Amino acid sequence: MLAIVAAVVFGFALLLDLINSDLGAPDLFNWNTLVLIGLLLLALHLGGVGSRVRRGRR
Repeated sequence: MLAIVAAVVFGFALLLDLINSDLGAPDLFNWNTLVLIGLLLLALHLGGVGSRVRRGRR
């Protein structure tokens, strides 16, 4: 799930970069910030956060 969200964030960052827009908030929605958010989500996905594998007694 986090990998899909990261892909969406990367796609949004690419779109903003291609149209040269900052959506009126240059400190919040700039290209570097969105790439860092995408990398964070990808790292969380690779680290196993959000996976539904549960090991317990049943």
